[in-house]
Amino acid sequence: MAMKIEKKIKGYAVVKPEDKAAPAAVPAPLSPKEAPKAEVIQMHESLERPETLVGNTYKIKSPLFEHALYVTINDIVLNAGTPYEQRRPFELFINSKNMDHFQWIVALTRILSAVFRKGGDITFLAEEMKAVFDPRGGYFKAGGVYMPSIVAEIGAVIEQHMKSIGLIHDPEMDESTRRLVAEKRAAYEAASKKNTEVSPVAPVATAAAEDAGEPTNGFPPGATLCAKCNTKALVLMDGCQTCLNCGYSKCG
Repeated sequence: MAMKIEKKIKGYAVVKPEDKAAPAAVPAPLSPKEAPKAEVIQMHESLERPETLVGNTYKIKSPLFEHALYVTINDIVLNAGTPYEQRRPFELFINSKNMDHFQWIVALTRILSAVFRKGGDITFLAEEMKAVFDPRGGYFKAGGVYMPSIVAEIGAVIEQHMKSIGLIHDPEMDESTRRLVAEKRAAYEAASKKNTEVSPVAPVATAAAEDAGEPTNGFPPGATLCAKCNTKALVLMDGCQTCLNCGYSKCG
């Protein structure tokens, strides 16, 4: 059947017979409404600093410095009020009356704060800093733990803070190892007491060590440094070096 076109043709398309037989498209059924989920916020560089941050201040008293260092680590609380709530370090400040190392302390705090704000896994910082050695030699902090440098002790403070907020989980000593350490310590103390009854030299040595300021810390004054826990608790028992703090033994 012929049709008269009275209007100007602006476009055209060829319709094939199979196109006419195609069924009309059926609209997809609406998906059921999903349950609302908590908006999880991840650390990224564009995260702005809140007006108020929570944090802790740690005191470092080193024989290398005349005055103490005060390390303040402030945390940002992500996803507050949700099951995903988490504290993460956001900035770090170090303050002291000692101005001898002012330049590198300021540089260190700015770099660490920038890494904190970067996000991701930042737990590696503690291990990297604890591995820094001072060419002049390290020192023993309170508790008999050896610190190879002041930077290493700052790293230990960062590690302690990360453990307190749940970023680092310290593997606990299993019950068998704990029982073995208790038995070894009891045996060593019994042997030391027996030797003391025979010879009064041991109490004199202990008193001399305390007068010299050596951190006996409940461990024998003749104990050496343990390579595993960096504590002066390694003693010779049954011909084998054994740590009375962590249970490490050179004989396995």
